[in-house]
Amino acid sequence: MDARLNLFGNPLAAKFLKHINSAGKVVADSALPAATEELVKIRASQINGCGFCTDMHTKDATAAGETPQRLHLVAAWREAKVFTDAERAALELTEQGTRIADAAGGVTDEAWANAAKHYDEEQLAALVGLIALINAYNRLNVIIQQPAGDYQPGQFG
Repeated sequence: MDARLNLFGNPLAAKFLKHINSAGKVVADSALPAATEELVKIRASQINGCGFCTDMHTKDATAAGETPQRLHLVAAWREAKVFTDAERAALELTEQGTRIADAAGGVTDEAWANAAKHYDEEQLAALVGLIALINAYNRLNVIIQQPAGDYQPGQFG
C-alpha cells in the first residue's frame, strides 16, 4: 500500500510539515508532561482512525517507558484505573476537542474546568496546541492514506 501523496517528497508538503513540526517542538519543550503528550496523541489518533499516528505514538511512548497496560487501555480510559486524574482530564479534553463536530457546544465548561484543576495556564496552552496539532497530523495522514506499521521510534528526530 502506498500513500496517495509523498508528504516528504513534495516540496510544498515538506515545507508545510517543517512549519507544523516547529509547532510540535514548542509543545514538546513545554511543561506538559511527556507521558500526557503521548496519551493525548494516541487517543486523538485512535478517534480519527489514523493508523500511522497511532503506530508512531504507541511506539514512541513504549520507547519512553510507557507500560503496555496503559497503552492498551487508552481507548477505554474511563474504565481504567491506571491513569491519574490529570491524565483523565487531558484525555477528556482531547476527546471533546477532537470530536467538535459531534457536540453542538464543542468542549464543555466542565471538561475545561477539570483540566484547569490539574494544569497551569502554560500547560493548558500546550495541551490545546497539542490537541489541535495531532488532529492536523491525523487529517493529513488519513487524507493521503499514509500506511502504518513501519515507524521506528525517534525516526523523525
